[in-house]
Amino acid sequence: MLSTSAFSFAGDGKRFPERCDMVTIKDVAREAHVAISTVSKVLNGYAGVSEETKRKVNEAIEKLNFVPNSIASALSSKQAGRIALLIHMSSQTKARDEIDMQYISGAIHQAQKLRLDLVVVFFSMLQGKTDQEILQYFQVQNIEGIIIYGMTRDDEQIMHLATSGAFKIVLVDVPVTDRHISSVGVNQKEAQKDVALRTLEENTSDSLLYISGNDNSYAAGERLEGIRELAEEKHFRLLIKCGDFQEKKARAITLKYAADYGAVVCSSDLMAISAMRALTELDIFRPVCGFDGLVLMGYAGKQMNTICQNFSDISARAVDEMEYLLGGGCGRRVYTPYRIERMKYHDMIGVSPEDAVPYRKKLEEAKKTEEIKKREKAPKTEVAEESGKTQKTKKQQNPKK
Repeated sequence: MLSTSAFSFAGDGKRFPERCDMVTIKDVAREAHVAISTVSKVLNGYAGVSEETKRKVNEAIEKLNFVPNSIASALSSKQAGRIALLIHMSSQTKARDEIDMQYISGAIHQAQKLRLDLVVVFFSMLQGKTDQEILQYFQVQNIEGIIIYGMTRDDEQIMHLATSGAFKIVLVDVPVTDRHISSVGVNQKEAQKDVALRTLEENTSDSLLYISGNDNSYAAGERLEGIRELAEEKHFRLLIKCGDFQEKKARAITLKYAADYGAVVCSSDLMAISAMRALTELDIFRPVCGFDGLVLMGYAGKQMNTICQNFSDISARAVDEMEYLLGGGCGRRVYTPYRIERMKYHDMIGVSPEDAVPYRKKLEEAKKTEEIKKREKAPKTEVAEESGKTQKTKKQQNPKK
């Protein structure tokens, strides 16, 4: 039975039918009540076929799970065991690229170690395709398993693909499991509770402004559940405002509400950076924490608590889980490690603050030397000035007649 860990997913739950290698083009024509030549035209994308006819043919193809001979030939000629990385690249911010590139890097490295053939596919490459076309897109490449990153509740077709039973599936940061589906990622709820509690206790705060992520994000939903649970356990005053993972919204929320609360907890590092900037503009201090562990946090100029999750390691673990499923394992939920850290600039570039000590001492010594020289010159100047005053006074007392 499909488990969503208290989260429902978008879509009508429609599943792809089981594959059947015996289905022919004649079967499709008979099911759609059209000529074989018409089915051929639809398959090859020829013009002159009405939309209604295309619909009937595609429905028949989907119902019978028909795989054209060209696809079947391609399948049989390729090596088995290929997996695909299906990635949702975000267009909202370039900082998200850091996460996606770590995902890709970790998966490729681990796939090489396990000798798994791997291809990378982006959500945008599947736009405009029907469910059946998406299914065939992966089948023609002999894909046996798909690791999906960044799926939201809005991605109905991707969820249909995941729950079709046609492939082994690993979902990253999506709490959905089934016999052929595993979920891999940090425990979002517990991690959010941990970093928020640490921030409150370090600053003895008794109230909290929480800036949540996008409502359609599975990870944001679990983080929000965590912060609500923490508020019930610790009995602190809580205000929740949705920032949609957008810096501009996080800034506006902080400017409007932060002064009335003891701490600001954000569902992402980018929103945390924006919140800290807004507090600086208000000229008030409030502890701020984020979530993700982006390198950018180290360059923000302020040391803020955040949840550090190694995206490369998470992706490598997802590849390991895919190998487990392909080997006959049953779907499960796998939690990966996380830690609370204050991201520091020096750590980001791999240096120590102590490196600057000799140079600082050198500057201090130069400053002291310059001050000594000034003091040595000062008395001579004062004597000269005093002498000038004395001579001027004598002249005033003994003016020439």
